[in-house]
Amino acid sequence: MSAQTSSTTGRQIAWPSVITVISAAILIGAEVFGAAFAGGWALAILFGLDDTGAHILQAVLFAVGVFIMIAFIRAAQRVEPFTRRS
Repeated sequence: MSAQTSSTTGRQIAWPSVITVISAAILIGAEVFGAAFAGGWALAILFGLDDTGAHILQAVLFAVGVFIMIAFIRAAQRVEPFTRRS
């Protein structure tokens, strides 16, 4: 079998780092998105919104949660690099 070279020669995926970051993202994501839905529901009751208003508020908080998760993954990737030189 012949070895083929590519532009990523010398790089390997650091699976322990990838698994650590994915596991933390699942845990934190469950908390962030759960808080978004519960917070949207609570704020809708506080402000006297109907069901449609509650769903819109939950969608907005869900979008904020997506941005939080993207920021978390990027920061975690700086601390735990996904690739390493071989």
